[in-house]
Amino acid sequence: MWEAIFFYGFGGLALLLGLVVIAARNPVNGAVALIGNLFCIAGLFVLLQAHFLAVIQVLLYAGAILVLFLFVIMLLNLKNEELGRARWTYGKLIALVLLIWGGGLLLLHLLPEAGVSGFKGVDESYGTLETVGRLVFGPYLLAFEVTSVLLLAAILGAVAIAKKKLW
Repeated sequence: MWEAIFFYGFGGLALLLGLVVIAARNPVNGAVALIGNLFCIAGLFVLLQAHFLAVIQVLLYAGAILVLFLFVIMLLNLKNEELGRARWTYGKLIALVLLIWGGGLLLLHLLPEAGVSGFKGVDESYGTLETVGRLVFGPYLLAFEVTSVLLLAAILGAVAIAKKKLW
């Protein structure tokens, strides 16, 4: 019973904060909403008994990477005139429709099972340090390294843009 309440609470709040990230005009507000979203996802990991993944979610994503994003956003020092007026693009509308559609499918799938205690189909070793290590440094090593290089390139590009604005 409590698992279902926490699951729907964390899931609903994550969906709501996802909408805020999409619709936020100010990038700092969007980044703060993204931090809240990542905390909700960490709560879902705790419900799955994947405490290691929850801690890594909070430390790496909500802590380190979003601090870097906020640093880059503040380094750009965008004025309200540079942000432009609030507008809904096709990408934002498609993301909103997909978010509502996915949330509806999730509710339709999970509502009949709301009375079930616990989650079905989760392996005991899910989210442990050993399992995550074998996956990250095994079949997903290339994706892990490419992601780190892309993050580094994005940060360097933002710093280069900000430096041009300062001169």
